[in-house]
Amino acid sequence: MDSGIGLLAAAAAVRRLRPDAELVLSCDPGSMPWGPRDPEDVTARALAVARAAAAHRPDALIVACNTASVHALPALRAELEPALPVIGTVPAVKPAATGGGAVAIWATPATTGSPYQRGLIADFARDADVTEVPCPGLADAVEHADEAGIDRAVAAAAALTPPGVRAVVLGCTHYELVAERIRAAVRAPGAPAPALYGSAGAVAAQALRRIGADAAPTAEPTGALTVLLGGRPGVLPDPALAYAEGRILSAGAPVR
Repeated sequence: MDSGIGLLAAAAAVRRLRPDAELVLSCDPGSMPWGPRDPEDVTARALAVARAAAAHRPDALIVACNTASVHALPALRAELEPALPVIGTVPAVKPAATGGGAVAIWATPATTGSPYQRGLIADFARDADVTEVPCPGLADAVEHADEAGIDRAVAAAAALTPPGVRAVVLGCTHYELVAERIRAAVRAPGAPAPALYGSAGAVAAQALRRIGADAAPTAEPTGALTVLLGGRPGVLPDPALAYAEGRILSAGAPVR
């Protein structure tokens, strides 16, 4: 679940690990973006999207949204667990900060500077030189595959990123869909490309562990794909197919 197509990265990671997994993708693009909304509003919307997914009786629910994880995870777990394991998305601050050096955290304006993110920095990045970089408009531009908007938002965030950073944490799931554009924007001339740290792979692996499922890649995807838009059956929005993750999910799997 996510506000919009930011869930593609985690869903594609699950698909790679278990091509036979039946996937339910639940989002509410009409309410995008969630980042500027207050915590109570985010929680209410996250609960609605999660309930739509839960009605399909999944084995686990991945909250593939940093904003929802920051504000709504306790409410989601209180309502759905233990019957339905809920796996949140935590920005990869800990692995990015290992070894110290200069680290930038790209996130929505609401998450940047939040007590949640500051807590992660205090707990896991004390030995790193961390810069929090707000990225207004980037998630919304990615949601609509707005190429010019993505370029503007990435350029603005790159201008706030210290030159020569060793690592960049992608603190919004939408950003993982344009990771290489972000890497190119922050790479200093003549310097090594910074490492990018997203959450999709780790979240997918954790979800499989929670339900006792091993990774079992096969040649072709066989698990059905169900798409819910605002709680109603739908199809992947056209902008989703602009990204490799969306094409992975749409290729080969039966659609319900």
